[in-house]
Amino acid sequence: MAMGSGNSRLMSDINVTPLVDVMLVLLIIFMVTAPMMMQGVNVSLPQTTSKPLPAEKDHLVISIDRSQQIYINDYQVALESLQGKMEKILQGRPDQKVYLRADKSVPYGVVVRVISEVKLAGVEKLGMVTEPLKETDKKR
Repeated sequence: MAMGSGNSRLMSDINVTPLVDVMLVLLIIFMVTAPMMMQGVNVSLPQTTSKPLPAEKDHLVISIDRSQQIYINDYQVALESLQGKMEKILQGRPDQKVYLRADKSVPYGVVVRVISEVKLAGVEKLGMVTEPLKETDKKR
């Protein structure tokens, strides 16, 4: 009872074609979805004529968006807990520089309350982030 002929051998080579197909599909999926994963706080900054500050690597940014939501970098916090969270964050930082980004439609009173909470947390240097004026606005 011989099963098959004696000339048949098992193929021990790996078929790479399906692997390449799968890898190309994954590459395309990641290329399409990567730009969608970029998130941040959408803030329309006021425009000024000041010169830009030198960029730093690890800076702390407080943002106030159009709906008056407050963020420390990309993490949302309530105004009531802002001072406590800032104190904890600043404990491990040698420099206590903080930058404030506020949407231009946010009422001035809300911005002042946030500044007050940040100052109460012990921040000595608070910078305001703005956008430079466009050339058409400078001529007016």
